[in-house]
Amino acid sequence: MRSTLLAMALALTLPLGAQAQTLRVGLIAQDMGTTDPHRASATQDKAPLAWAYDGLVRFPPGSADPAKLEPDLAERFTRSADGLTYTFHLRPGVRFHDGNPLEAEDVAYSLRRAADSARSAFAGSYAPMTAVEVVDPMTVRVTLKEAVAGALGLFANYHGGMIVSRRADAGGQPPGTGPFRLERAGGGAARMVAFDGHWRGRPAIRAIDLRFITSDATRELAYTAGELDLIIGRREQRWVARMQAHPNTVVEVFSPGEFRTLLISSRSAPLNDVRVRHAVQHAIDTQGIARFVGLDVATPWASPVPPGYLGATEDVPRFPHDVARARALLAEAGHPDGVTIRAVVSSNSAQLPVMEVIQAQLRRANIRLDMDVVEHATYHARIRQDLSQLTFYGAARYPVADSYLSQFYHSRSAPGQPTMSLNFAHCSAADTEIDAARAEPDEARQLALWATAQRKVMEAGCSLPLFDLKQVWVRRAGLNLGYRLEGALNLGPAITAATRLE
Repeated sequence: MRSTLLAMALALTLPLGAQAQTLRVGLIAQDMGTTDPHRASATQDKAPLAWAYDGLVRFPPGSADPAKLEPDLAERFTRSADGLTYTFHLRPGVRFHDGNPLEAEDVAYSLRRAADSARSAFAGSYAPMTAVEVVDPMTVRVTLKEAVAGALGLFANYHGGMIVSRRADAGGQPPGTGPFRLERAGGGAARMVAFDGHWRGRPAIRAIDLRFITSDATRELAYTAGELDLIIGRREQRWVARMQAHPNTVVEVFSPGEFRTLLISSRSAPLNDVRVRHAVQHAIDTQGIARFVGLDVATPWASPVPPGYLGATEDVPRFPHDVARARALLAEAGHPDGVTIRAVVSSNSAQLPVMEVIQAQLRRANIRLDMDVVEHATYHARIRQDLSQLTFYGAARYPVADSYLSQFYHSRSAPGQPTMSLNFAHCSAADTEIDAARAEPDEARQLALWATAQRKVMEAGCSLPLFDLKQVWVRRAGLNLGYRLEGALNLGPAITAATRLE
């Protein structure tokens, strides 16, 4: 009896999460957008699905540096001297969540699936693949038609590089090999359970409960009330400072930034006139917007390719904040009384406050911005239906210039195209340079082509780059990630077999 009472008393002194090793996570969204890793482009999907899937190679936990990529499902790999052929030798003993062993056929299936626009949101990145061959049951050879900068990233634990079972399209959740398996999702929540058969070992965390909470205040309240152990935070300087003052709390601010850009559509009036697009660029005070967000978390940047990406340059045309110049351009374009443009805007705190500032700035230049404010998932749906003339978008991609230029500024990525991605500007000004750079094996010439592409994008008024916004997450001090968090390309802390609640 005494031992029972002692055990009960000890349990009451432990945090709830430590007793059950159930990690409780709060994310900003109404629900998961997709449970398919090859379609997961929205922030609320990328981090959780990264806990369920592995790649042939991986970014070490806590890093987003492509130079540090290391073997994962492939225990070793080789690359040909011309950079066009990769051969991966798979790690024996790896099993999928459904119990089936990892084989070369699964890897070949996954890569072909990632390259299929009908089944993948990242098909454009895999266009250079000309062949995926099964050499033997544990060896895969991939051939590229042209040199690709950062090609090893195609096979990393990121976007289309996630490996799924060849039974993935048989119905249900695509089986992966990660330390956690998605058990259910829907109704504003999801649950992941530990995969004890993970090849790196039995996860210390036994389950992950995800709650999707669109309100920052509600998510913060749930954390301070002890209901959550890890939450995505507000990327605002004052909020970060306030949360740092909470006891037993760690605020993680890390890279890569989610680059914030205002994409300016040239498809319809009045923005089909480049002078009006330039007026929009001059009307907005990007430095002021960065200060509004907070310079500890937001870095102003003038180029369409984010800072830190291979090939990014600041040698681009600048459009300094100049209300008088904006008004003069509108008058020159035949709009002395100003113009009205429309924007679909997400109601989440990472976007709406910034767009309200932009709306006020535009108004001073006689540009009226009609904002259709909707829930975040609806925003994603409507901008893909080409319903927004001015689209605020934040994204992090594999840190090579091509990944951003191809998805955001090549005409094949515009709405309505079979290979549609994120070119809501309907930009085509740099198609030639973007294509040439992808096929250019000489690094110096490739960098020059990317620089020219960025200049042409800005000259054409395709966008107004705003700032690079770092990731902000908050965790309890008792949540031991098992590594030092400096970067996470999937936009959230990696939860590994070594992560534990203490």
